[in-house]
Amino acid sequence: MKRQNQSSVIEFIILGFSDVPELQEDLFGIFLVIYLVTLMGNAIIIVVILLDQSLHVPMYLFLQNLSMIEVSFSAAIIPEMLVVLSTEKATISFSGCFAQMYFILLFGGTECFLLGAMAYDRFAAICHPLNYPVIMNKQVFMKLVISSWALGFMVATVQTSWVFSFPFCGPNEINHLSCETPPVLELACADTFLFEIYAFTGTILIVVVPFLLILLSYIRILFVILKMSSTTGRQKAFSTCASHLTSVTLFYGTANMTYLQPKSSYSPETKKLMSLAYSLLTPLLNPLIYSLRNNEMKTALMKLWQRAVVSRTV
Repeated sequence: MKRQNQSSVIEFIILGFSDVPELQEDLFGIFLVIYLVTLMGNAIIIVVILLDQSLHVPMYLFLQNLSMIEVSFSAAIIPEMLVVLSTEKATISFSGCFAQMYFILLFGGTECFLLGAMAYDRFAAICHPLNYPVIMNKQVFMKLVISSWALGFMVATVQTSWVFSFPFCGPNEINHLSCETPPVLELACADTFLFEIYAFTGTILIVVVPFLLILLSYIRILFVILKMSSTTGRQKAFSTCASHLTSVTLFYGTANMTYLQPKSSYSPETKKLMSLAYSLLTPLLNPLIYSLRNNEMKTALMKLWQRAVVSRTV
């Protein structure tokens, strides 16, 4: 990964949806609303868990970390995406592109590992309820969260540094919505074969392996659910697991298709749609899936709302 100082490109042009200019104004409005709802939904989760002591347990502390990642992940992508949609020629500096790619990989990688940790937490809680306090004690929880963030930092540092060690001697048009690795790598004027091998191997370890572990956890959880005597409890547990798996599959599936082969044969339009799935939809859906379907979260939210109303009327 010896750094080459041969780049003549000092800025990049992000094309976004410039091929359909008639849709850009509508897309700007839709993406802005989604961004604001995402921020509000995840911020509510963070605040509710922070203020309600009864939610200071691993399950909800994992969820709080996930919401912080979703807010940060969205902030790394969507504001720049809105700029691209609102300007005729959106440019980003070389260093700005480096920073955006770094934060996309940091928060995206951390989320991959954290979702795996959350699946393990649910597996321990449902399949081993009596031993759960021992299996998922405070020390184990902290190790899982810190490891997720540390691995995210490592992935972002190695991959971003390697991509920007390649020379970029022109063209400088990124046919994508942001400075993600695959479209930027296409502009490098050097042999990227070794990096593609790393990307393939890294994606398997970072995306595929956690996803398979999550699937195995939920298969085991499913068997436990099927043994439940209560039909209502079985339906509720199955519904919750199904919604979790839907979100996880959307995130891991599209990320896997994008990063497993950075120079894949997918069309730029297909790559943009896949990017929207994990950068726009997943952060929006997670608060709905993990919180609004959860009675404890809804109860805590109502308590805080009633407390706020009472304090205003006093």
